[in-house]
Amino acid sequence: MGDKTGIQWTDATWNPLRGCTRVSKGCENCYAETVAYRFSGHGEPYEGLITIGKKGPRWNGKIKLVPEKLDEPIRWTKSRMVFVNSMSDLFHHRVSNEYIAAVFGVMASAPKHTFQVLTKRPDRAKDWFDWVSTKSPSPAEYCANEAYKLTNRKEIKSVNKSWPLANVWLGVSCEDQDTADKRIPVLLSCNAKIKWVSYEPALGPVDFRKWTNQLDWIVVGGESGSGARAFDWHWADDVVKCTTGTTTKVFVKQLGSNPVLTGLSVSKLKNHKGGDPAEWPKNIQIRDYPV
Repeated sequence: MGDKTGIQWTDATWNPLRGCTRVSKGCENCYAETVAYRFSGHGEPYEGLITIGKKGPRWNGKIKLVPEKLDEPIRWTKSRMVFVNSMSDLFHHRVSNEYIAAVFGVMASAPKHTFQVLTKRPDRAKDWFDWVSTKSPSPAEYCANEAYKLTNRKEIKSVNKSWPLANVWLGVSCEDQDTADKRIPVLLSCNAKIKWVSYEPALGPVDFRKWTNQLDWIVVGGESGSGARAFDWHWADDVVKCTTGTTTKVFVKQLGSNPVLTGLSVSKLKNHKGGDPAEWPKNIQIRDYPV
């Protein structure tokens, strides 16, 4: 939850807010809930955000803003890729437009970093981008002003005024064809420079053909951890095949803890998350990034 992470496609995580709400079956084995539960005791970061039910810890829908974390990327001297809100969703309905703007203001003020924003709520993201587009003197300057109010960091005053921000990648999560069909078209209508999809946890096949050359990046991953649902490696194979020869880049993250390896001699992977490319079929050993 900071300047280090085990997530293969990024370098660091940044969490200027905490808490969430489940929205689809991809959330069923949410790793963030498990992590938050470990730190939900009295006086700990996730206190009041987790409820224990019959099926274990669950987000209770409350959101906690953490403005003291806002300027964290500005303090990082080394350039890196930053996953924004690994423990929440920036576009949760309980996060104000102004606070989202403050997060974007920090990102505008730290062009040395690449920020990877991921949401399961593209409709809220679209509404926010439409809302901020009306702000003056420019969306980037408006966002910087909101960030300055909360951080008082002078670096924020020297903001890049271009919009959309070149160093911000906007993505949606999808787990199957239904969520892809609902979320990806809305993502593509947002005013973002780089648009990407996290097809993780992949719970069924998704045909991305109608969106290739529109999406810049697709991350593919099977579910890991206790109770992981099955991931068929052919789903990754199909993503690779349908993007070959297009401008859409692919990053195969992992085959998960419950891979279906039909047609392969390997019955069980040694890596418990299926995250070692050396154990995969060669044609899906791909970890590319957008140019």
